[in-house]
Amino acid sequence: RRLLLLAGLLAALGLSPVSPIHVYTQREVYGTVGSRVTLSCSFWSSEWISEDISITWHFQAEGTRDSISIFHYAKGQPYIDDVGSFKERMEWVGNPRRKDGSIVIHSLEPTDNGTFTCDVKNPP
Repeated sequence: RRLLLLAGLLAALGLSPVSPIHVYTQREVYGTVGSRVTLSCSFWSSEWISEDISITWHFQAEGTRDSISIFHYAKGQPYIDDVGSFKERMEWVGNPRRKDGSIVIHSLEPTDNGTFTCDVKNPP
């Protein structure tokens, strides 16, 4: 009875169920100073890929607590953040239609060591 009431309440409020997106990245990626590295980000969803899909990459330097956004894909366009050390060294190689949100970082520097996070949203 409670479950039926909750389902009725959600329908009355116009809320729709949420489907998860599964995002897959490599656990560790190694590169040498001066080389390039591909940061792979693939994803899977049981829903069709919306025109409103967005992909954001964040970077947290080793030994820090703060992360910064370094790349964003939205409305069919890639946007490389114009601040920070990655702005001239990043390349978008992903294809959301193929469920790929990968980027390449060129000319690796010692300060590139840290945690990179790929975040994918497929509204609604």
